Amino acid sequence: MSMIQEYLGQLTLQLGGGEDTYPTVVPDPNFDPDKDAARIETAIKTKGVDEQTIIDVLTKRTYNQRREIAFAYERRAKKDMISALKGALSGSLETVILGLMKSTAQYDASEIRASIKGLGTDEESLIEIVCSRSKAELMEIKKVYKELFKKDLEKDVCGDTSGDFAKLLLALVEAKRAEPSSIVDHPKIDEDARALFEAGVKRKGTDVKCWISIMSERSIPHLQKVFERYKSYSPYDMQESIRKEVKGDLEVSFLTLVQCFENKQLYFANRLQDAMKSKGAKEKVLTRIMVSRCEVDLKKIRQEFKAHHGKSLYQTIAEHTKGDYQRALLSLCGGDD
Repeated sequence: MSMIQEYLGQLTLQLGGGEDTYPTVVPDPNFDPDKDAARIETAIKTKGVDEQTIIDVLTKRTYNQRREIAFAYERRAKKDMISALKGALSGSLETVILGLMKSTAQYDASEIRASIKGLGTDEESLIEIVCSRSKAELMEIKKVYKELFKKDLEKDVCGDTSGDFAKLLLALVEAKRAEPSSIVDHPKIDEDARALFEAGVKRKGTDVKCWISIMSERSIPHLQKVFERYKSYSPYDMQESIRKEVKGDLEVSFLTLVQCFENKQLYFANRLQDAMKSKGAKEKVLTRIMVSRCEVDLKKIRQEFKAHHGKSLYQTIAEHTKGDYQRALLSLCGGDD
């Protein structure tokens, strides 16, 4: 298969469920893994480490190409490239580069594992990943999670969370969402909209179980129409209803879901804006979104960012970060808007 065919294949890559990709990191058409491996070997050996070369090479190659570089490196240097990078780099740059050495699903699985394995759960990270990933992405994450950690993602998520929050996460991780259908089922749309209203705003208390089953099992195009229809029953739209009905992690989870159903890339753009605006920029969130979405939809996230925050993502990153970390993120960002 020629490089050009592979390149075109990557560009039209479809995620399961027919989601188009909008990557900022695309295959290097003149890819030469041996040459790249030699450059990285030299960069690591250089006194004081030549970080710029490492950034230039690894942020401008896809994961599949980085893997080939790692194989070529091992043949040349007789040692593991990831260990060599770990030894040579530190701090935020190391986190980005090591993140890029994992596939998107491996990276997501590792982030979920990190969020539940420490003392106390990092609910924010867990919610961001589980509630924003598509069915196809979640199925792949589950498979990889089992391979990497010899554990079931479902069991780990349940063991670490409780109550309705645990039930919602479990329902999402089970990945039972219907595929989009070409037939618009108007009676079902109406029935679901009314059920959501009657389970929440209309009654005292909330029938969370009903909300969970509708929001975890229906297709996304169907849910978009359900939320539209919902407004003819409820004085509040779906997001306002969630804020009124539930609190804490459950509220954040439902809001994340609904925001992603309505416009996933805008959800990520807003997360990026909040991460950089908050005091002591939330580097973890910034790193995670840039690394996990650069081969998925970062190009579209950039468009939403510019449209809603009046400034490009590139300029905002340049303003809120510095040094090698900044250079790596700007390179993944792939351009100014």
